[in-house]
Amino acid sequence: MRVLVLEDDPLVALELELIVAGEGHDVAGPYARARDAVADLDAVDFALLDVEVRDGVSFGLARALADSGVPFAFVSGSRRASVPESFAKAPFVRKPFPEAAIVAVLKDAERSRVPAKVAV
Repeated sequence: MRVLVLEDDPLVALELELIVAGEGHDVAGPYARARDAVADLDAVDFALLDVEVRDGVSFGLARALADSGVPFAFVSGSRRASVPESFAKAPFVRKPFPEAAIVAVLKDAERSRVPAKVAV
């Protein structure tokens, strides 16, 4: 699975990158700005999004992912209540997080992933 990481704190970004890679996934990013992450939208299977990043909030990117059918989770120090109701079903991991919480979100994403169609 290719996982986009949007996180503006370099240490947290590195931690997420190591967890994702450690679970055998490819990492897109990490990105500190939502506008920079847009270029990878068509090439990802899942995303981990901080709510507040260097260029504002990540809700526009979350909407673009949702519109493309790409699932995502918020990983944030913000309160869950700050997330718009339209994203209420997206997983939310509060920072600081235990590694197991990120691993659980990744495993849930893998289980719910629709297998790619194979051309015959």
